[in-house]
Amino acid sequence: MLGMIKNSLFSQTEHRPCHTVSSETKGELSYEERKYEPGKYASVTISGKPFDEGSGEGVVKLLKYLGGSNEEGVQLGMTAPVSMKVHPREGGGLQPTIEVQVRLPSKFQENIPKPTDESIEIKHLEGFTVYSTQFGGYAKEAHFVEHAGKLQAALGDAAPYHRDVYFCVGYDPPMKPVGRRNEVWFLKREEGESSSQ
Repeated sequence: MLGMIKNSLFSQTEHRPCHTVSSETKGELSYEERKYEPGKYASVTISGKPFDEGSGEGVVKLLKYLGGSNEEGVQLGMTAPVSMKVHPREGGGLQPTIEVQVRLPSKFQENIPKPTDESIEIKHLEGFTVYSTQFGGYAKEAHFVEHAGKLQAALGDAAPYHRDVYFCVGYDPPMKPVGRRNEVWFLKREEGESSSQ
C-alpha cells in the first residue's frame, strides 16, 4: 500500500501520447477530437458493482500494480489518465461492468513486469480517436452521465462514434482536492467500421 501511495504521489506522471485533431465549442460545451497512439495497457474488469464502487476498486488494483505489486517488485511510475470503459443503460446510468485501463509508462512498454494480481490483464490497444469533453471536481457516475449527454447533444446524429460504449476518464490522484480534470470520451468510428464495438 505504501508503494502505491508513494508511486501515485511522488512519481512524475507521464501522459498518454496523443495529439489534438480539432477543437470546437457548441453553446456552453467545448470538446476536442483527439488521436491516441497505440500501446500496452494494464486493464482490470469489475462486474456486478455500481460504477462509483467498481471504478474505485479497479483504480486501486491498478495503482497497486504500478506501485510495486508485480513479480519484479518495481515501481513503474504513474501515467494519466486512467480510463474506465463503460456501457450506458437504457433510461440513464451505467451498466455494472467497468473495464479500468491505464497505459504503461514508456520505459515499460516492451519489458512489462507481470502483475501479482491475476485479475489484471496486459493488453495491446491499437491507436484510437476520441471526441472528448472536460469537467472538474470529484466525478461520480451522475457527473459522467450528465457530461456524456451534453457531448452527445453537441455532436448530434451525424458524427461517427460508437453509441453503445464510452470512457469515463480521470487525470488526478484521489488526494488532489482542487484543479481536478475529468473527461468523457466517445470512441470515433473509423471508416468501414461497424457501429458497435
